[in-house]
Amino acid sequence: MEDMEPKNAATGPTFAPPLFSFSNPGGASFGFGFGFDSGAPPPPPPPAVEVLLSEESPVAVASLEPVMVDDSLSIYKGRVSTADVFAVKNSDLVPGKYEGGLKLWEGSLDLVKTLNSEIKGDRLLLEGKRVLELGCGHGLPGIFAGLKGAGLIHFQDFNAEVLKCLTIPNVKVNLFKETSEGTCTSSSVGFFAGDWSEMDKLLLCGDAEKDKTTGGDTEDKTYNGYDIILMAETIYALSSLPNLYRLIKKCLHYSGGVVYMAGKKHYFGVGGGTRQFLRLVEEDGAMQPELLNDVADGSSNVREVWKFSFK
Repeated sequence: MEDMEPKNAATGPTFAPPLFSFSNPGGASFGFGFGFDSGAPPPPPPPAVEVLLSEESPVAVASLEPVMVDDSLSIYKGRVSTADVFAVKNSDLVPGKYEGGLKLWEGSLDLVKTLNSEIKGDRLLLEGKRVLELGCGHGLPGIFAGLKGAGLIHFQDFNAEVLKCLTIPNVKVNLFKETSEGTCTSSSVGFFAGDWSEMDKLLLCGDAEKDKTTGGDTEDKTYNGYDIILMAETIYALSSLPNLYRLIKKCLHYSGGVVYMAGKKHYFGVGGGTRQFLRLVEEDGAMQPELLNDVADGSSNVREVWKFSFK
């Protein structure tokens, strides 16, 4: 898989070309395709829209590649170039246009493998669950949830083009089974594009309009929402974290819902990372964090997988 850095934060920091590279303390250099802006405001985010399964792009997905989860399970993914979809070369971020969703990021596989370990350890049951993957890109964590019996999976990405050109084809090849009566899937799937600040208007959210974790007695109340929210490499942009966390709290089932998050401890040069997100969660005080896995393989800075649940 590509060894790259951040991906698909819905409201990223203010960046603009030309290209440059960040370097981590271990000496590895990552070319990100974005440079610091002199102060011009970012463009407005695109409107939140639902993307239908039938809207799969005619842009051809390159040959499928298996991604090994363990000895008995592979997830297949396509490959699409930014040049073909966005007419952009050698760039992982173009403000207001492209947020890196066409690349496969390290954290996606970290998250899938951690979920697999949680299932094998009888600490997680996905069968019949309502699942949302934020910043999905390839959609491998959400696809894994579908392979493990999730009843509903919603995939969200900043870019509708990513969903049409990559996520939907990946979902179809992994989750849609050919039968004598046609093509079917045991899971209900949906696709949504747009900025995190707008997504709650479209996604399956709680009944209460106000924040579910503040004000009033919620002891005997039951809210709809997602049982599990998945996200990988979504926390690189410091400016996007409040909108991300707000969306999670609006859409996560209270009080039994859980969030699984994979990301790097620090994204050098862009300000985000797991520590910054943890600080936001701890200051809010509504959710309890739990570290599930950390990976220090020398290919990048330390990567982590966290679980969050309501207190």
